[in-house]
Amino acid sequence: MAQNSAGGVGFGSVVSSLFGGEAGKKPGAARVPSRGGALSNIYWANLIPALLLIVYGLIVVWSASLSNANASLSRQAFGAVMGLALAALIWHWDYRSLSGMSTWLLVIDVIIMISPRIPGLASAANGMTGWVKLGPLRFQPSEIGKLVTIFLMASLCAQYNGRIKELRDYVKLCATLLVPFAAIMCQPDLGTGLILIVTGAAIIICAGARADWVVITLIMFVVGCALIIFVSLNFGFPLKQYQLNRLLVFADSSLESTSAGYNLQQAKIAVGSGGLFGKGIGAATQSAGGFLPENHTDFIFARLSEEFGFAGAALLLALYAWLIFSALRLAMKLDAPFAKLVLAGIVAMWSYQLLQNVGMCIGIMPITGIPLPFISYGATSMVVQVASVGIVQSVYAHRTKSA
Repeated sequence: MAQNSAGGVGFGSVVSSLFGGEAGKKPGAARVPSRGGALSNIYWANLIPALLLIVYGLIVVWSASLSNANASLSRQAFGAVMGLALAALIWHWDYRSLSGMSTWLLVIDVIIMISPRIPGLASAANGMTGWVKLGPLRFQPSEIGKLVTIFLMASLCAQYNGRIKELRDYVKLCATLLVPFAAIMCQPDLGTGLILIVTGAAIIICAGARADWVVITLIMFVVGCALIIFVSLNFGFPLKQYQLNRLLVFADSSLESTSAGYNLQQAKIAVGSGGLFGKGIGAATQSAGGFLPENHTDFIFARLSEEFGFAGAALLLALYAWLIFSALRLAMKLDAPFAKLVLAGIVAMWSYQLLQNVGMCIGIMPITGIPLPFISYGATSMVVQVASVGIVQSVYAHRTKSA
């Protein structure tokens, strides 16, 4: 196995080998043959589960709209249609045009993340900041920033071709990732910030980071998080009190019976009361009765579990597994570093959002405002998640060309 100049085995080289690539190999044609024709350039193994998840999500949002005035099926359907239209455009677009635009991507990423703080653009929805309003259009720019960050980190990391040799290069990549993270924390949006960290870290690891570097960075990140919590507890910044309460409830289960742990308690009740096949659409007493807050967004998995039971939740997880592993399978068949790293970032985004959203509903992850991809109510989130499927399709469509 290849070793870097520091004498250690590249952790990313191990990951890269699992993806089917070879460290040090020049970017070239993928090993996937082209059969010609428009339909042959559609990656059905990824598109089909995505479409099924979209339909599943619309059904759950429709059910939520029966008892929740904040949930709008028409708005969610509009987001799905817009996302599919954007995905179709991305499918035809050559994503590789962004491979050498890291500087511009960084600038755009920061502007996107701080835009809710720009006077004249900032808007609030249901008392929550982080929104931008342009005329009749209101959206969450941080959702778009997720994809920009993926392209940013993939563009920077692809130049190392599967092996990061120097510590200074690794530090530079980590420092670059912290820029959009710091920008989003100015809101502060801890949930999106964690998504950026996870997706960026996954890309850096797959690009060839050494195991000892990654472990040291992880320790520093944990220490940094502890410092942020300490400062927030004593000075009220950068985390707000409700964010601190969520972390405290996760750390101390005895607080679930208090007002701070109300959301988690109700989510667990909703998930458990669904039984094997659920209570049925519109019959979810915890959700429809108003006991479970944000049951159309943050806690939509709890609502889904209550209405469709264990069977419905298992079906959902099976569709996610199909979606995620199909993207991984495509990555394993590619040699081009930029393509592999873009897919690694998208897979990390889907996987972490799934783990975090489902995990917080059953108490194994702290509560954060992270939507469940394709399912949670939110037009911006829907557009971005469907657009990410378009990126996978673009990678597949350009798989026989150099990248």
